[in-house]
Amino acid sequence: MAANLNTRITMIHMFLMFSLFFSDFGFLGGVTSLGINYGQVANNLPPPEKVLNLISALKLTKARIYDTNPQVLTAFANSNVELVVTIENGMLGQLMDPQQALQWVTTRIKPYFPATKITGIAVGNEIFTGGDNTLMTYLVPSMVSIHGALVQLGLDSHIQVSTPNSLAVLEQSFPPSAGTFNSEVYSTMSQVLQFLSNTKAPFWINCYPYFAYNDDPNKIPLDYVLFNPNSGMVDPYTKLHYDNMLYAQVDAVIFAIARMGFQQIEVQVSETGWPSKGDSSEVGATIENAAAYNRNLFRRQLLDEGTPLRPKMRLEVYLFALFNENLKPGPTSERNYGLYHPDGTMSYNVGLSTRSSTSSTSSTSSTSTASIYLTSSATKAANMEFQSLVHWMFVYLLIIFQVFMRRAY
Repeated sequence: MAANLNTRITMIHMFLMFSLFFSDFGFLGGVTSLGINYGQVANNLPPPEKVLNLISALKLTKARIYDTNPQVLTAFANSNVELVVTIENGMLGQLMDPQQALQWVTTRIKPYFPATKITGIAVGNEIFTGGDNTLMTYLVPSMVSIHGALVQLGLDSHIQVSTPNSLAVLEQSFPPSAGTFNSEVYSTMSQVLQFLSNTKAPFWINCYPYFAYNDDPNKIPLDYVLFNPNSGMVDPYTKLHYDNMLYAQVDAVIFAIARMGFQQIEVQVSETGWPSKGDSSEVGATIENAAAYNRNLFRRQLLDEGTPLRPKMRLEVYLFALFNENLKPGPTSERNYGLYHPDGTMSYNVGLSTRSSTSSTSSTSSTSTASIYLTSSATKAANMEFQSLVHWMFVYLLIIFQVFMRRAY
């Protein structure tokens, strides 16, 4: 009896050891809850084909672009990358008209789908906080018209329609349970939420803990905003514990939506990130902080976890951004959110690259030689073969484990 017990314990330990070993290769299949924002406000970016190679090398399976660039849509065809495209703010007035919306979907979306895995259409970007009240009146009619065009073309079950919002749509966000929308946006926001509820589409929010920290670095703990180990905070009303600001911000949005009468709408983070460089007044914009934030965020995404309010619903996050964009206006930080420089070298290493050698992060610049030009068809084939081998080895070990467990009994 003791021998059988010892055998069982030994086999369990061996199986757990092999499981942990092979789980290290789990990221090779892609982190399904993590996407990347591929902005193009620059004049020195590589062509879309090489950008796809980079995204594939990072094993990311979701990306968002800020237009419907046909070169990108063509380059991403027959890839494993799901793509969210964007209708520019200036087009909303035109696309209120159902016929214009149908023409837009027919010419901008339908020719590329399904070869290009377009899964979402962002109608505008941060409309509520852009300072143009006219755009707010265009928003919901445009969303309705675009969705109607997708229905007419039989694409609505594949492509969701939503609109990304700045966190500034909230009048109050702390503590999370006090989350409330600004009264100025109530009427239009209620219509947006009703549309999302009817179509089962997510609410997209752009969350940047960096902004909160930079506004008040003496009051907000840096470790709390960077996902580093810290004591966190407890919401005094819900008693939920938060160990990072991003999750607290997301839950504040969920509470704000619930106050509008909608309980089931999923909230996804359409943008979050941290700049690696800034002006002298931007105290938080450093390469060390950017590397810590994005590395820790990536590690949390590997867990497929949810927020304290919705722990069983994994939080989908799109990291901003893939590249530094040299033509973006505003402070220096705006041009330094990228994981990569346009020449294909890392701004810093967050542990995403799996196919190229990297060096440790330095405070001045990355000396990584990871390049977007390294991924070849031969490398892709070799990785596919390796993934298949790992899969069948794991299956074989599982069968052996089950046989030995039966014999042990």
